Amino acid sequence: MKKIVILLAFSLISSFALAEPVYIKMETNRGDIILELNKDKAPLSVENFVQYAKDGFYDGTIFHRVISSFMIQGGGFDEDLIRKTTRETIKNEAANGLRNLRGTIAMARLNEPHSASSQFFINVQDNPALDYTSEDNGRTWGYAVFGKVIQGMDVVDEIRFTQTGPNPPFRSDVPIKTMLIKHVTVLAKPPMLEEAAEEKKEVSK
Repeated sequence: MKKIVILLAFSLISSFALAEPVYIKMETNRGDIILELNKDKAPLSVENFVQYAKDGFYDGTIFHRVISSFMIQGGGFDEDLIRKTTRETIKNEAANGLRNLRGTIAMARLNEPHSASSQFFINVQDNPALDYTSEDNGRTWGYAVFGKVIQGMDVVDEIRFTQTGPNPPFRSDVPIKTMLIKHVTVLAKPPMLEEAAEEKKEVSK
């Protein structure tokens, strides 16, 4: 009996540790971006993002801050640069071992470590300065990575290289042309990526 209980406990722990990734389709006016969110390493950040997506919060928001040598940031402002009302902030999960590498998505925040709400950014290059190093201060806490782009980096790069300038309330880095997030969908199953789809076509010929 004791062995059965131990096995069941181990099974539950294993299933929790191996949490399935969450797949997201982000439709923009420049094309689609497919994300794989790491629920195992960043459960709070993923749950937070997924809830905003299910609520339709991101629909009609924009990438309002774009720096070609750094990242593209969105998820907080509409086309008129009006800040949207968000839920409570979440705990910073930057110490989860995931690094701010090119193509990863991370939570944006203020100087206070646990101030992330709806905004996120996609790294367009490796940004080690954003990784967690210690809990000493807001900078060393880092920025929590919670997933990565698995398709659509060409779309990310198109947004990355768009022309930017000032637009109140921001002094710089706002795209001149609107970079719109039209709709964000939580996918029911893993997407068939373009490469896999092409291989399947070749096999069936």
